[in-house]
Amino acid sequence: MPRLIVTDRKGNTREVEGEAGLSVMEVIRDNGFDELLALCGGSCSCATCHVHVDEAWMDKVGGPHPDEADLLDSSDHLRPNSRLSCQIRFTEELDGLAVTIAPED
Repeated sequence: MPRLIVTDRKGNTREVEGEAGLSVMEVIRDNGFDELLALCGGSCSCATCHVHVDEAWMDKVGGPHPDEADLLDSSDHLRPNSRLSCQIRFTEELDGLAVTIAPED
């Protein structure tokens, strides 16, 4: 299984495994990170699964699509590497992906 490196809001980093094909949000949630609310369940209608993708991974992950970008624009913590974790499909190619859970708005 591919690995995901998650840094929580307190700065603690943990490496977890996730099933390829799930979203990064699902992998984070399934591994007990309660601070990632994901209130809409992955339907891209809120921004409560906002993460900052490690800069080294941005080329592989890519930028947000227009609907996602609109939601991210409302965040006080928007960065060039901001993504909604529900919109990143976790694949074998993303083994070792590092993300930081964004502060809550």
